[in-house]
Amino acid sequence: MSSYNEMSSGAIALRIKPHEKDLGEFTVRRVLPAAQRRMVGPFVFFDHMGPAQFPPGSGIAVRPHPHIGIATITYLFEGEIVHRDSLGVVKAIQRGAVNLMTAGSGIVHSERAGDDLHCDSRLHGIQSWIALPVEDEECEPGFLHYPADALPEVSAPGSTVRVIMGAACGQSSPVKTYSPTLYLECRLEAGSQLDLPDSYDELAVYVVSGELRIEGESYPGGVMAVVAEGRSATVEATAESRFMVIGGSHLGDRTVWWNFVSSSKDRIEQAKLDWKEGRFAAVPGETEFIPLPD
Repeated sequence: MSSYNEMSSGAIALRIKPHEKDLGEFTVRRVLPAAQRRMVGPFVFFDHMGPAQFPPGSGIAVRPHPHIGIATITYLFEGEIVHRDSLGVVKAIQRGAVNLMTAGSGIVHSERAGDDLHCDSRLHGIQSWIALPVEDEECEPGFLHYPADALPEVSAPGSTVRVIMGAACGQSSPVKTYSPTLYLECRLEAGSQLDLPDSYDELAVYVVSGELRIEGESYPGGVMAVVAEGRSATVEATAESRFMVIGGSHLGDRTVWWNFVSSSKDRIEQAKLDWKEGRFAAVPGETEFIPLPD
């Protein structure tokens, strides 16, 4: 699958199709960063994982690797991932819950299959990174887990909206944010419509499955539509659809190299050296690691 970015008119400023990234056990659709759009609000990275099918004895196995300068958000539609990090946290995440890991000055973590490794299993979800404000880039690392029933959900005829981060539909998520941030999971029945929130500076819609129509333009599964600044938009489902809404305030440019994100290129270079020379804390119980790329 090749990536492309198309400039649009009206309420939608840009149409982005992801490129596939091979992670070994399976591939993901990488939407952000894209060639013509590096960020949407604080979202600097957006991966659509699966749906992937694993036979017994096989599953996700991401070895320990480092991060700086961001918070990572894992959100699953299906499956289970066990998170382990250098703070000593071990936590499984299942459908509808949120794992929020704040890297700040530096953290190392692994992501591996859960208790379903002994049987056929599926994995499907979204992994995203949000840039931290400059004053928080070197904060203490941390980890927070929010169970599925902690996230508010608003239902109306033909539509359901889960508020993962931020506020929408009169509800506010308990998930911690560092700057104005919006993250929603939305489901629409065919023929139903939803007005997108207009209280955030930057906004985009990613179609997980189904098909949406915005101002007469069709957006199938695997496409992101970036809303033009200062515009409002209404989406209509032409088939039963699931989509994510992301957005928030722009935090300024960030440098992204491998798993490191920072407003300072010098800080990226320091992180490279620290990982290469073993100065990051280790993940208890893990003996493997991902080496620094050439």
